Amino acid sequence: MLSNHLHNGIEGPKLAWSRLPNSEDGEPDTVGLIKKSDESSIESLDYEVIENYAYWDEQAQRGKLYVGYYVMVKWFFALLIGIGTGLAAVFINLSVENFAGWKFALTFAIIQKSYVAGFLVYILINLVLVFSSVYIVTQFAPAAAGSGIPEIKGYLNGVDMPGILLFRTLIGKIFGSIGSVGGGLALGKEGPLVHTGACIASLLGQGGSSKYHLRSRWLQIFNSDRDRRDLVTCGCAAGVSAAFRAPVGGVLFALEEVTSWWKSQLMWRVFFTSAIVAVVVRTAMGWCKSGKCGHFGSGGFIIWDISDGQEDYSFEEFLPMAVIGVIGGLLGALFNQLTFYIAYWRRNYLHKNGNRVKIIEACLISLITSIISFGLPLLRKCSPCPEADPDSGIECPRPPGMYGNYVNFYCSKDKEYNDLATIFFNTQDDAIRNLFSAKTIHEYSAQSLLTFLVMFYSLAVVTFGTAVPAGQFVPGIMIGSTYGRLVGMFVVKVYNKKLNIEEGTYALLGAASFLGGSMRMTVSLCVIMVEITNNLKLLPLIMLVLLISKAVGDAFNEGLYEEQARLRSIPLLESRPKYQMRKMTAKEASGKRVISFPRVVKVADVVSILRSNNHNGFPVIDHARNGETLVIGLMLRSHLLVLLQSKVDFQHSPLPCDPRESRSIRHTISEFVKPASSKGLSIHDVHLSSDDLEMYIDLAPFLNPSPYIVPEDMSLTKVYNLFRQLGLRHIFVVPRPSRVIGLITRKDLLIEENEDSASMELQSTSVRARHRDKRKVGRNGDVERPLLTSLLV
Repeated sequence: MLSNHLHNGIEGPKLAWSRLPNSEDGEPDTVGLIKKSDESSIESLDYEVIENYAYWDEQAQRGKLYVGYYVMVKWFFALLIGIGTGLAAVFINLSVENFAGWKFALTFAIIQKSYVAGFLVYILINLVLVFSSVYIVTQFAPAAAGSGIPEIKGYLNGVDMPGILLFRTLIGKIFGSIGSVGGGLALGKEGPLVHTGACIASLLGQGGSSKYHLRSRWLQIFNSDRDRRDLVTCGCAAGVSAAFRAPVGGVLFALEEVTSWWKSQLMWRVFFTSAIVAVVVRTAMGWCKSGKCGHFGSGGFIIWDISDGQEDYSFEEFLPMAVIGVIGGLLGALFNQLTFYIAYWRRNYLHKNGNRVKIIEACLISLITSIISFGLPLLRKCSPCPEADPDSGIECPRPPGMYGNYVNFYCSKDKEYNDLATIFFNTQDDAIRNLFSAKTIHEYSAQSLLTFLVMFYSLAVVTFGTAVPAGQFVPGIMIGSTYGRLVGMFVVKVYNKKLNIEEGTYALLGAASFLGGSMRMTVSLCVIMVEITNNLKLLPLIMLVLLISKAVGDAFNEGLYEEQARLRSIPLLESRPKYQMRKMTAKEASGKRVISFPRVVKVADVVSILRSNNHNGFPVIDHARNGETLVIGLMLRSHLLVLLQSKVDFQHSPLPCDPRESRSIRHTISEFVKPASSKGLSIHDVHLSSDDLEMYIDLAPFLNPSPYIVPEDMSLTKVYNLFRQLGLRHIFVVPRPSRVIGLITRKDLLIEENEDSASMELQSTSVRARHRDKRKVGRNGDVERPLLTSLLV
């Protein structure tokens, strides 16, 4: 599979660019792919600030007081995101732990009388929970299926998919996660919590949901895609912080895994949000310790404290630890490839048959999972309890319906336990806690661990991709901790107690290696594992296995989220451009056909062009006094649709208007913003009369007068880096300029606060001055704009 990195040769970069939704309906690209032309296709986001006349008017009316209020509201929203995500995580964990606790307690109580009756009750409860989850997703919130991390990663990368951040998606994610995880499927709730935090952040940013009449005007202050992106980033970090009680890991996860653009101000708000989540979660756990939360008090949030485990490690242990890293990379890469193939088959064949097939599939997998988890422990003989260690605090066997090690499942004697049932008849959090536990050497047999590894690995591969909210963090930790503990058992046997070795330590390293081999995270995953285990001594070992597993996995395929994003046709721009782009120029990558508008355009021509293509950006040209054609800016489709629908800017004359008339006062910036995760306004929603079609529109007040421009012979690698790092949607490709009018260096950008205004001509910090300069009009009606020089890096 190493050849996957180099396949298609020069077609690779063309494929990445062709996925951007700027081409004609159904027009094939250079590699023969047909672009989606339906209204549900992916659309890019406008992260760039469009400094048109409406923007200048709005900025000129804002003083320093408003700037302070704007910053204060951002911090207040970060507080609300943290509280909301923390409460959602508490509710999900409360529900999952209680459903699972009631299920196990009832099953164990019935087993004492009839094994068959207990088996049927166990299957029925799981079926009801899984059915509720898949029904909610298929009938109410289709975008809530899966983990949601590839979609959120795409959103922060600059593309928006319909439905991923809506209120119904949030509801479907919360209740769907409760049903799927509580129903015993081989998946987790941590990935969906990231999506949940992003949904909460997006809903707060747009003031709520208008469809369900849950909207507040005083919250509607962040109307740009740029501001929403920052809020969604806070939500992603809050989701990880809530899932693992790892606030620092949440910040690093947002920085390393999901975002493409970062700034120091955002770092502070993300850190603050994660800290708020940690406070909310810890407060809830403290309240539940009094026994008011049912079964939650015993299981609770993920935290596997192994601070009492292995004190130190020796040089002889590095080799088996490196072996764990290699195993994690191989199994992680295999997991990614298998899930990709199965998900591809589901999408193209199985799920095309409708929602009924999705429901049947999820229920069938639930039935198989229940049968395996209930039947396999019967194949293992019960083992006698080890000698009690008063310092360990572990009771053998555990009381029925309680969480912990040493489960007495259908054993004939009281002082016996079933090691395989110890893993199955616990929630995933408690099963991992058992695998990580110290001072429980020889609790599991190698046969039981190997049986569970093969079974759970297969179930995780098959389950991932069903129409339910599904995360892969906890299943990955369970898989990794199983083979890690197997290696630990082998190391204990080889060294014959010469060294102080704990099997739980190797289980932790196995969990880190599998997550690194599958998800390819390093820094954030390392910090998360340290935070949830509360053992800083193991940090160098975790770093070692992560580096090895990631290197091994990268030799075969991409990470799990990148593979799933590719399957969902999410056009991610990765951090590093393809090697073939070095041999391509901007002109070769740009579209063959460019559709432009004159400054004053007839309404009928606008409607005709918008109906004939799916382009989202159009150059606007004008003619200078010497007859030369000038590009005066970029006009977005969404802005044209707003102008067509409002009709207030129509004019009878085909001559340019006078910008001094302040035409932009008729519109505010918020009118041009598309609601998050929705299709937005379509040309088919605009209804014009025959008289309207004969009118004209002057586009000058509404276009982006300073779009980014690159020369036609610039290498595609440079264009790629510029496009991704600035979060752009369009770049103009122009002939090489004939002359240079100025040069900006670092010195020109380091302007002191006490300098006079004459030395600040190059920097547009004074909105009022710039607004006044922009409105100088020549005799022929053309707007005379000050020349902007380009920054040479």
